[in-house]
Amino acid sequence: MACISCSPVKKTEQSTPNIIYFLADDLGYGELGAYGQSIIKTPHIDALAKNGMRFTQHYSGAPVCAPARYMFLTGKHAGHAYIRGNDEWNERGDVWNYEKVYHNPGLEGQRPIPKNTVTLGDQLKKAGYTTSIFGKWGLGAPESEGIPTLQGFDYFYGYNCQRQAHNLYPAHLWENETKVLLNNQLVAPRTKLDSLADPLKEESYIKFTQQDYAPQKIQEKALSFIDENKDTPFFMYYASPLPHLPLQAPKADVDKYREILGEEEPYLGDDSYFPNRYPRATYAAMISYLDRQLGELIKKLKEKGIYENTVIIFSSDNGPTYLGGVDYEYFESSKPFSNGYGRTKGFVYEGGIRVPLIVSWPNSIKPGTQSKHLSAFYDLMPTISDLAGVPSPNSIDGISFKATLLNETQMQHDFLYWEFPSYNGQQAVRIGNWKGVRKNIFDGNLDIELYNLETDIKEQIDIASQHPNIVARIKRIMVEEHEPASNNKFKFKQLGDL
Repeated sequence: MACISCSPVKKTEQSTPNIIYFLADDLGYGELGAYGQSIIKTPHIDALAKNGMRFTQHYSGAPVCAPARYMFLTGKHAGHAYIRGNDEWNERGDVWNYEKVYHNPGLEGQRPIPKNTVTLGDQLKKAGYTTSIFGKWGLGAPESEGIPTLQGFDYFYGYNCQRQAHNLYPAHLWENETKVLLNNQLVAPRTKLDSLADPLKEESYIKFTQQDYAPQKIQEKALSFIDENKDTPFFMYYASPLPHLPLQAPKADVDKYREILGEEEPYLGDDSYFPNRYPRATYAAMISYLDRQLGELIKKLKEKGIYENTVIIFSSDNGPTYLGGVDYEYFESSKPFSNGYGRTKGFVYEGGIRVPLIVSWPNSIKPGTQSKHLSAFYDLMPTISDLAGVPSPNSIDGISFKATLLNETQMQHDFLYWEFPSYNGQQAVRIGNWKGVRKNIFDGNLDIELYNLETDIKEQIDIASQHPNIVARIKRIMVEEHEPASNNKFKFKQLGDL
């Protein structure tokens, strides 16, 4: 197992730090040891927190994949963003047919972000960085203007399409503009157990664990990138597909948790995700596998003598899932927030958008510190730009929190804003400890729920009637921060969008 506490090799430091943004996929706030998890083992991430700064008031920009990633890369919140929800660009044809997509790249991937988008990759290239992304993209289909290498990244390896990431043993990945075939058969996520298979026998599930595990292939390329770029400043956006469903992990990793967790009932699959014989053990194994990969990256940085001049930022794109065989109650995935459907992934309550954030920068960030600084994904673009010494664009919503990292005077947000045109339409605003939530907007509901997060972290007691002035202020923010989306799919006619 990789060690992150061993002594680093000394090397002459460059003027600007290397920067790694390691983003987990659907990892819950309560699924790390550093944030209270007691079953799943995450020693490397926990050590990162011990050696750096752990944030407790950090938020995603959205409760699902694509918009959260867009807001991270552009510094814009959901009221100003081009991407405000997942958009599978299905007017092209049968985009959910995995066999058709395999033979026709024109059906793969999501609707592309525009060519003129200013991304974090663009920012860092201006500062002389070599930029890369490993893992899941989801912001522009192959052969479109939205691919990573046309959006500020020198190198890309992984999934172009978030639908394709619904199999961790896929038939292909992408390296820049090249489709790379893997040593796996094409198995569509809707595939079930054979009709005569015994669901209690492990061998019944063999087709769902093949040869090339995508997270491992992605890791190999990321480690090679560090080898090749150790002498110049680099930015690595490591967008891991873990622990997003389906439940798939190498057998050896699952077996370790089987010994800890004991016998369990199988998950028989659904229309989106594969069946799995040991769902709890597999989910835990996926998170520990993610943790081990972070440890391997840190070990590599130390071997190359560049660990001390590398900023490592760890987070998750949104809250945990509530389906596909994940036992979120057993693992207390959203602790201390409310758990399950309606409160986690896909929703603007705390369990859906508040996420872990850990930042390590040896000799610059005091080890073992904790911050209550209120921040969101759209703050990462200005923060990382600031670390690299390049000015941020004027037309962003984020605020750099580099000052917080260095224990200096920090500019604060007046508020944080979210909107999400899915699950019947939602908006949310946070002002200090006040949180306003509007849901079921597409049903014509414009009422605002109000919670005091200091006393009601689970958002169970709506006190809107007791604080009309606060509600009025939140309503004004919801009006002022919402601009009609360019894409009709993301518009709210109830908010005046035409």
